Amino acid sequence: MDFSFTGFLSQMAQNPLLTVAVIMTLGVILVNGWTDAPNAIATCVVTRCMSPRGAILLAAVFNFLGVFLMSIINATVAETITKMVDFGSNSREAIVALSAALFAIVVWATLAWYFGIPTSESHALIAGLTGGAIALHGSLEGVNGGEWVKVLYGMVISVFMGFALGWIICKGVMLLFRRVTRDKTEKIFRAGQIFGAAGMSFMHGAQDGQKFMGVIMLSIFLVNGKSPSEMGTVDTGSLIWLMLICSVVMSLGTLIGGDKIIKSVGMDMVKVEKYQGFSADLAASASLLFSSVFGIPVSTTHAKTTSIMGVGAAKRFSSVNLGVVKDMVMTWILTFPGCGIIGFLMTKLFMWIFI
Repeated sequence: MDFSFTGFLSQMAQNPLLTVAVIMTLGVILVNGWTDAPNAIATCVVTRCMSPRGAILLAAVFNFLGVFLMSIINATVAETITKMVDFGSNSREAIVALSAALFAIVVWATLAWYFGIPTSESHALIAGLTGGAIALHGSLEGVNGGEWVKVLYGMVISVFMGFALGWIICKGVMLLFRRVTRDKTEKIFRAGQIFGAAGMSFMHGAQDGQKFMGVIMLSIFLVNGKSPSEMGTVDTGSLIWLMLICSVVMSLGTLIGGDKIIKSVGMDMVKVEKYQGFSADLAASASLLFSSVFGIPVSTTHAKTTSIMGVGAAKRFSSVNLGVVKDMVMTWILTFPGCGIIGFLMTKLFMWIFI
């Protein structure tokens, strides 16, 4: 298959179903930009280390670098997404089911954004695809349990490692700088937070950018009647155009509607200072790097928010707003069944309309 940009445009022109699937995927990426990507820069913005526009530009650059470099080093996160479910051998039914699942993700994520809750588009993506596959097969036959279990590993890693590293790193920073005057530490942690935001954006691209690349690649494979298992044979160097598209659309989403999530994560949950923001970014980046190296799809939202909880608890546990935490946890818990059911129903509806 031709994976050049011109070849991709030619396939879209010849196959309207591919065009629909790509538009739906770009819609999910856009929503990810205003619900997930702001987590990477939230602490940097609320501590006034960078302006929102400057932080968004930084996020755009490092999102691209993250997906580009990690795809070259280890593209197994993208491969896991393509192999997690089986949409069958009928290319028309498969692409319709995929489009319905993506539409469900947009609906779920938009509702979460409206209420200012940083839901996980990673888990919404997985839940929507799973619901679509179950609706298509009428059973769990289309779900690859071996790949799906990696999601459960990712949940444990992102939540517990994020919190633990946030607490440990923040305690270490407090101990290390206990005799340094506040004026000096302000300058140090201002630079540190910019570095941390760049690192978080890089890892966000490495995780979420790869996932969305995987979905578009899955669409191309499905319309051509190819097995997603062949994805490992694709030269990532030929997909730079796709990495750029994912990064630009994600950044546009952050520019449009990231303010609510930045406020929820960086201000409402814990009132963070610069040294805490730096500690949280470092902890979340380390958690995401560990997961990406081992090809485990994790939620950047979970990693960042739990690391912020960890740094808040390191100062004193009462500084964490448990009301906001409760709302977030409930959203995380409801994402799998909620988005999965919407994906199931949307697939049934789309199959009835288009098949």
